[in-house]
Amino acid sequence: MSKVTFQIEEGTPVCVECNAGDNLLELARRVNVAIDAPCSGNGSCGKCRVKLLEGTVESPQSRHITGEEYEDGWRLACCSRVVGDCVVFVPDIASAYQSRMKTADLSSPQEVAIFEACEQGLAESGIHFVNRFRSVVVTMTPPSLEDTMPDNERFSWALEEALGVDKVEIPFPVMRSLASKLREHDFTVRVKGVLTEAGFRCMEISDPEDRVIAGAAIDIGTTTVTMVLTDLETGKLLAKGSSGNGQIRYGADVINRIIQQSRPGGRKKLQDAVIRETLNPILVKLCQSAGITARSILQLSVAANTTMNHLFVGVDAEPVRVEPYIPSFFSWEDLTAHDLKLTANPLAPVRIAPNIGSYVGGDITAGTLASGIWNMEEMSLFIDLGTNGEIVFGNRDFLVSCACSAGPAFEGGDISCGMRATDGAIEACEIDKDTMEPELTIIGDEGQRAVGICGSGIIDLISELFRCGIINAKGLFVREGRRVLRDQHGMGRYVLVFPQDSETGREVSINEVDIDNFIRAKGAVFSAIDTLLQSVDMTVDMIDKVYVAGGIGSGINMKNAVNIGMFPDVELEKFRYIGNSSLAGAYAMVMSDEAAAKTGEVAANMTYLELSTYPGYMDSFVAACFLPHTDARLFPHSRQEC
Repeated sequence: MSKVTFQIEEGTPVCVECNAGDNLLELARRVNVAIDAPCSGNGSCGKCRVKLLEGTVESPQSRHITGEEYEDGWRLACCSRVVGDCVVFVPDIASAYQSRMKTADLSSPQEVAIFEACEQGLAESGIHFVNRFRSVVVTMTPPSLEDTMPDNERFSWALEEALGVDKVEIPFPVMRSLASKLREHDFTVRVKGVLTEAGFRCMEISDPEDRVIAGAAIDIGTTTVTMVLTDLETGKLLAKGSSGNGQIRYGADVINRIIQQSRPGGRKKLQDAVIRETLNPILVKLCQSAGITARSILQLSVAANTTMNHLFVGVDAEPVRVEPYIPSFFSWEDLTAHDLKLTANPLAPVRIAPNIGSYVGGDITAGTLASGIWNMEEMSLFIDLGTNGEIVFGNRDFLVSCACSAGPAFEGGDISCGMRATDGAIEACEIDKDTMEPELTIIGDEGQRAVGICGSGIIDLISELFRCGIINAKGLFVREGRRVLRDQHGMGRYVLVFPQDSETGREVSINEVDIDNFIRAKGAVFSAIDTLLQSVDMTVDMIDKVYVAGGIGSGINMKNAVNIGMFPDVELEKFRYIGNSSLAGAYAMVMSDEAAAKTGEVAANMTYLELSTYPGYMDSFVAACFLPHTDARLFPHSRQEC
């Protein structure tokens, strides 16, 4: 047996005994040590860098690690096998991304605008934010030797009179604490629950001053999880927060996670990563911020892609990725917080936005609801960009959807210096055409140095390189300068930040392989849009509005996205960024019974197009894998000066 110690940057060391030959990345996963591995350990991304401090490991030098770095102890965890006792330093990248939980300032107009717009838009469509949850204070005469009525009857009679119902249901979890709660508060208590066709179902008994009935709306993204707490009676937003999805250490994309969950014990690991390590800590923090108890959360709604939905409920997702691509479920009723061990009232129902197909899930259903395109006369294009790309086109008469295999490039995966949109990420870039010098916008506090470049920054950078004639339509470097360097094989790269100016002491650059990977990703998005339009016999000039949603969408320069051929070349005035529409849709679902019903109706009426089986899709994809496209007539405004 050997002993491996993971020395986590700014964290507590984790020691584990293992066998010689064990893979270092798999060993880290076994003991919940977060190592960033977007490619899930196939050696292609080079992000799972660790530093050997003591001992030895069997690890060949990778193309992702220079000879100098290798001599200094840097290794790729996925390519390293245990030989004997060793100490390994783990940089604070994946763990920091997951643990940097953010709580939003809900006094900021920007934070509430998307939810208000969603509510207003649905109200204009005849959908009102009403539900059947109720909270009432009841007072009972305490029992005595002369009044020996049992607690449950005394309690039920008081509730029937207060609510004007004929029947009160007291579920077992409530009944179990009934006696102590009544006596703790001298037989004056607040009762929270939901009106049913039969009467009233009690869900919580609490202090008379405990007024809030809360709902939790959750967007489970492949990379990021975002949540909002809301008052189910008043609609007031109580707290909002987010963190990285704990599943990130099992791969950046859904395919790698499906593969991981198919291994022995994998399904539970993936479910624990999203519920125990991600959702429950956010729920606890938001309850603290709102000043309520978790038992006050009486309803939850979840919007997630099809794979995330399967991993969330602990159902085998393997059939999703193999032909004929059949999910285990589209919709699921009667789930409770107790079933999933969520930190909320155990009786709280969990509403899941319905999936549409194998790769178009409830996040798009919820987003489509929030966008309002299902009730518009205009022909609208809805694009949700994140780890994956999902697209919906249509209006009130029809909706057709698809998903494109863009890979993790939009989240910085498959890019040598790519990263997610956290501190140190370059999120915007402009290049002087004459000097070829860049002007960068970096996420973080003033003085923050660059660590890498995130999706919106990559779009800007490639657009600028193309506009300035530094790269050609194939993404190859055709100009020389102090920032255009070449390796021993002649492969070019553009240096945004030299080593002495970066946060890590390593240069931040983009090379021809990175550009090729990103061109394929943007090509997947455009070809999906093109194919979707072809499927309904329509063209780009028939698009009236383009709604862009998702995490990366907030930072996208729409002109640059058109310039590289990712979005169709339509008037920029037609583009509108609508924020996290998936979370807005989940918020509508948790607040409104009508909105939840409409979400199911939208899903049922939406046609799903499986691109992998659609004739001509691959031809469209290949044609889109140039800047901006092989058919220049589709992009008459591309490469013009900004």
